[in-house]
Amino acid sequence: MQVNQYTVGPFAENTYLLIEEGQALIIDPGFFDDPEYQKVKRQIDNQNIDLIAVVLTHAHVDHVLGLQKVVDDFDIPVYLSDKDRYLWNNFSSQAAMFGFQSDGFAFDPDVLPVSNEWTIGNFSFDVQYTPGHAPDHISLYSKSDGIVIAGDALFREGIGRTDLYKGDFKVLEQSIQEQLYSLPDDTIVYPGHGEQTTVGHEKKANPFVKG
Repeated sequence: MQVNQYTVGPFAENTYLLIEEGQALIIDPGFFDDPEYQKVKRQIDNQNIDLIAVVLTHAHVDHVLGLQKVVDDFDIPVYLSDKDRYLWNNFSSQAAMFGFQSDGFAFDPDVLPVSNEWTIGNFSFDVQYTPGHAPDHISLYSKSDGIVIAGDALFREGIGRTDLYKGDFKVLEQSIQEQLYSLPDDTIVYPGHGEQTTVGHEKKANPFVKG
């Protein structure tokens, strides 16, 4: 799997374009402006890739700022966990907290099931439920590629903030220890902010959650 990382928006959020055998997924489209979005769209067009879906690790505003741009251009599904869709259903209020004006989205995302071996097109992931930073938060683990898209659960020597609505440090700590730290140590962690890391490094060096 080819993993392309784009750091976008005022929150320096990591949007990912995953490519597998001519197909692509966008993970967490946080594009703040059109030039950021067009950079990704050009890669899709230039490589003649078939974009088949958007997958959200969670629905915090910085991870969905560019979602409307994508769905306006591509007739593709958007997947989000249905464990707790408060953030999605109250997006306009959430956006206002961060100084953005938005009426939310005029569609409901498809259900992203918490499941081993969730398959879409040429992609297959274990979808792990990793709440604590956000109530709908998931992580995507590809055993065959040795990677996990961890969203805002786990960063390099950091973790997602837990002072937002339904944030809970104890819940996040449990998510990290049971879901992420149980992965092989050499698993590459692609976070929602900052640089990549590995599970093994975080188990030893993360000051917030020890392995």
